[in-house]
Amino acid sequence: MRFPAYLLSKAGAVIRPAVVELSDTDLPEGEVLVRVEWSAINFKDAMVTRPGNRNVEESTSPDFTPGQRVLVQGYDLGVDRHGGFAAYARVPADWVVPLPDALTCRTAAIIGLAGCTALLSLRRLVHHGTTPEDGPILVTGASGGVGSAAVALLAHAGFEVVASSGKTTEHEYLKDLGATRVVGREFTEDDGRTLGPQLWAGVVDCVGGRALAEALRTVRYGGAVAASGLTGGNDLATTVYPFIVRGVALLGIDTVSTPIEERRELWAEMADAFPLQHCEEMVNEEIGLDGLTAALDRVLDAAVRGRILVSPALRA
Repeated sequence: MRFPAYLLSKAGAVIRPAVVELSDTDLPEGEVLVRVEWSAINFKDAMVTRPGNRNVEESTSPDFTPGQRVLVQGYDLGVDRHGGFAAYARVPADWVVPLPDALTCRTAAIIGLAGCTALLSLRRLVHHGTTPEDGPILVTGASGGVGSAAVALLAHAGFEVVASSGKTTEHEYLKDLGATRVVGREFTEDDGRTLGPQLWAGVVDCVGGRALAEALRTVRYGGAVAASGLTGGNDLATTVYPFIVRGVALLGIDTVSTPIEERRELWAEMADAFPLQHCEEMVNEEIGLDGLTAALDRVLDAAVRGRILVSPALRA
């Protein structure tokens, strides 16, 4: 069996992307062979993470059967083994998540790792004790994949959502997803004080860098920030004051190595937690493997709203 795949090869310091043809013998060992219907691009795909959404083609695991709709994301997919930007992938059974009946493969791809990250952020805030009655939740980088999903999820859960985005053209889109108010990237004035006004009961930060620092200094007493992004940089210039004066909690969100039990729990509740009526609004475009290089460049340039879906069956 031969099939198309998007492959990065490295010669010295040069990385060359290409659509190539692979054989099933090129795939690593694993109990489950999946036929990929849809994948989705995330910012961290530029850092060689490849999420995907698939059907089981073959399985030696008793937990999965041929034809079953499944999802695989995170772990070493696309890093140490071929990932979701191909027609087939072979993975360990304990990486595989069965899709609930209410989700199609396409819908799961739209929600994707971004939606999983957003739902995990919401879970962490709720576990911290944050409720809709506590006040507004700020979402930074709100027009991106994780941000869009977070706005929709939080609004669906009854929270007042303030969306932060530097893209003025996306304000109506964010309000359609459920944002009560949309602010720019600079959501507070820099008055030179170590701590700013207490504005947010909680924050879902999809940006990092300066946005995360500013969010921390403006969270209300006892609030929390769920941080998952680094599009704004991986440095954090802050002080201890938000933590020791206001009791703010910084909650790190990782969905690459999330234990499979929790990952399966997240997806089992996704159909109820996620406002599925907004899924198609989040789709920016659909591409085949030959459109990936240009699409990844646009994602790195923050020139994409919502989600880019990838199907090996599509051609330019």
